Amino acid sequence: MLLWLLSLGWAAFLAPGATAITDRPAAIVGDEPITPVPLSTPVDPDKARLGGKLFHDTRLSRGDRVSCASCHDLEAGGHDGLARPPGPDGQPLDFNTPTVFNAALNFRLNWRGNFRGLEEHAEAVILDSDLMGATWGEVIGKLRADPDYRRAFAAIYGDEPAPAHVVDALAAFERSLLTPNARFDRYLRGQRNAITPEEKRGYELFKTYGCIACHQGVNVGGNLFQRFGVFYDPFAHGPVTAADLGRVTVTGEASDRHVFRVPSLRNVGVTAPYFHDGRARRLERAIEEMARSQLGRTLTRQEIGLIAKFLHTLTGEYRGRPLSDRPPSDQGGERP
Repeated sequence: MLLWLLSLGWAAFLAPGATAITDRPAAIVGDEPITPVPLSTPVDPDKARLGGKLFHDTRLSRGDRVSCASCHDLEAGGHDGLARPPGPDGQPLDFNTPTVFNAALNFRLNWRGNFRGLEEHAEAVILDSDLMGATWGEVIGKLRADPDYRRAFAAIYGDEPAPAHVVDALAAFERSLLTPNARFDRYLRGQRNAITPEEKRGYELFKTYGCIACHQGVNVGGNLFQRFGVFYDPFAHGPVTAADLGRVTVTGEASDRHVFRVPSLRNVGVTAPYFHDGRARRLERAIEEMARSQLGRTLTRQEIGLIAKFLHTLTGEYRGRPLSDRPPSDQGGERP
């Protein structure tokens, strides 16, 4: 099955109507299963500019509490650095916050893949009582009361702010959040000294041991579903939560129990903690867990270190500078 998925390539898993974004150069090294993030992508600059303003505006939430940027810090890894963010009642929500960077390259959104497009996802976040908790009536009322927003929406959409325009602008901005020019991408484009011999050895282990079966394509993942716990049950040492059940809560199909969207490994070196519940606070721990649960392998400390070195080469640039890291929050802890 996995070989069939690989033969189709990542573009086969795009949402209906989506367009594959590629710029695979002639200078690429060999016929690799990973392709570089495009150096640019066509996005309407006016819509993206408006979407960026909305992305940082707390008025999209009930009580003007939070903005999209509250959980997706563009100055760090595009996430919040927490195992699981707190909800309105202060209690941790069900899922770890995925990075917004390169989200446009995923075939589905969220850990359970329950959204097919950025627009659909943006609307759901604004209206979800556990997230921004707003209604369209109050959001649109606040935007229409702002002369700057009225002028911007009229210039772009020829009308006053409306729900469809808001999610369209937000999606345009999110499509601009690609992180090209990672050192590994430069290596793929022919700059052979962009990665070290140890990092290259880590990549060879990544391929040889089978990680590449689920983590390939332009986003190094994000293009298929997979069960968490193929060879070892990662939920064996604790109570199973509703979040742990995965896609079965969306589809109702027993075969989707513990099935999740495979996450992208782009910028994985700066997006700790890891997994749907943030159980792993260090990249090396996440590698160890994946090898055991998904591949049935026990890796040596040296092998884990080499693979981690390779994964750090996937850190790209935003607005011309490499993404930065920040220590993962002490909220929550690692589960065995």
